[in-house]
Amino acid sequence: MLWSMAEVCRSSGVTSRTLRHYHHIGLLEPASVGPGGQRRYGHRELRRLQRILVMRELGLGLVDIRRVLDSERDEVTALRLHLHDLESERDRLTALIETVRRTVDALEGDDMNAIRPEELFAGFDVTYYDDQVRAQWPEQWEQARAAGRDLTPEEGERLRAETARRMERMAGYLRAGRPVDDPDVRAEVADHYEGVRRMWTPDAAAFARLGRVYTEPGPWREVYERVAPGLADYQCEAMEDYAGHVLGEGERP
Repeated sequence: MLWSMAEVCRSSGVTSRTLRHYHHIGLLEPASVGPGGQRRYGHRELRRLQRILVMRELGLGLVDIRRVLDSERDEVTALRLHLHDLESERDRLTALIETVRRTVDALEGDDMNAIRPEELFAGFDVTYYDDQVRAQWPEQWEQARAAGRDLTPEEGERLRAETARRMERMAGYLRAGRPVDDPDVRAEVADHYEGVRRMWTPDAAAFARLGRVYTEPGPWREVYERVAPGLADYQCEAMEDYAGHVLGEGERP
């Protein structure tokens, strides 16, 4: 049985433009192309489209998806691997949802002390930024990775607790409307800088860039926004202020 492009679009939610693009780059060939360029798809093509959409959901680019599809011969085994990846992501998101729910309950009760550090960071994907950091700061990435390997579980827990308390204090300054050049806010950012220096030592430009990383979509922004809406942007502005007016002047805390 074959289905027209319009039928495939309706059933899958994929646009006709996307299907034509997949055909053009050789990612998804139709079963047949009739007069006037009418594309038709069979069961085999629909299963391939399903796998493409699954891998897109898992964050793979089209080049990587084609490489995976072209290198595999056993479709059942491949689907089992995709299923495992989806189940792992489901479990991570479930942990993240529970974390956000507990944080909301604690904030509504005005009792952030009820949230333990490991709960605040539950579901946090520590490998999310690896490629980005390795490309931008390869030497510092190696330093941070080496320092992380040397941490004991107790030390890791203590660092998470310190980070959680620092976020709570910054959230208090945000709610109070304190400007980022306020002495107390700068002192808090200085403490943050010292925390970063345990893993690697950023210069002014790198510290400001690190602040911008917190505002980008990803685990760090999620954590900051759990503590207080707008906290990620406030943290970024405070770090840029500190980088420009303290680190940029050659001073060190």
